[in-house]
Amino acid sequence: MSMAAEVLVSTRDMSREAWLQARTQGIGGSDVAAIAGLSRWKSPVQVYLEKIGEAQPEEAGEAAYWGTVLEDVVAAEFTRRTGLKVRRRNAILRHPEYPWMIANVDRLVVGQEAGLECKTASEYLRDEWVEDRIPDAYMLQVQHYMAVTGLPKWWIAVLIGGNKFVHKCVERDDTIIQCLIDLERDFWNNHVVPKIPPAFDGSEASTELLSALYPTSKPGTAIELPPDAEKWLRQYEEAAADEKAASERKEEAANQLKALLADNEVGWIGDRKVTWKSVSSMRFDTKAFKEQYPDLYTQFAKPSESRRFTVK
Repeated sequence: MSMAAEVLVSTRDMSREAWLQARTQGIGGSDVAAIAGLSRWKSPVQVYLEKIGEAQPEEAGEAAYWGTVLEDVVAAEFTRRTGLKVRRRNAILRHPEYPWMIANVDRLVVGQEAGLECKTASEYLRDEWVEDRIPDAYMLQVQHYMAVTGLPKWWIAVLIGGNKFVHKCVERDDTIIQCLIDLERDFWNNHVVPKIPPAFDGSEASTELLSALYPTSKPGTAIELPPDAEKWLRQYEEAAADEKAASERKEEAANQLKALLADNEVGWIGDRKVTWKSVSSMRFDTKAFKEQYPDLYTQFAKPSESRRFTVK
């Protein structure tokens, strides 16, 4: 099989730490959807922080853990159903022309100019895979792999809800690939290299980055905000009003359900379960401790500094 990709680094016997470090040398397939703003798991700011080495790698959640554990199962089932043998490519690959485009592919198909991406999906996401549909994030991921490797097609196999297996072939789309090249070039050269963060969004990563960039305010300083701020102020106030109304509606519904439960602990509505349980917990009484042991309190009290945001 001929491939255009260069080998950035071998991943055989590589530690997770070394693998995470190697991934900071470019944009991988799983980063693409986030950069494009199409990921439900990650924001562009989170990818930026990872690439400049400022974000701690997140511990793999339960879904990601099982995705890794079941990768071999999905690959073996793909071979059983299609008759196509697959092999690992124990390396992080790099585009020969665009060194910031990298790929750590699941499998390559033996005897075909193609790759294989193995996925697991929740039962709740079954509709995303009906007929010829593939989630946008995964479509971009495999097009990115085809860009890096130069291969003309990529298989994607998914185990849905632990009991439904689907496999589909995605053809190379050079229009999408050119868009990805432009998108990734912009992200790498205009954000990662000069260490200029992408536009802030509502993600936790954006919040954390702003706190890290500007941890303290200069007392007594005031500026005139640019005209563009009016749009964000309006959005903030509208969202705050919506939030308040939604919170009141939620509380009203909760109170109506509590009234129906009365002194019962559990209520059923079909297969939906509503609970209102008595719970007890121990809490440390900081106020009493400070009054009784003022010296000890002073010794162990740790000053905390943060910035409070308000709109009046």
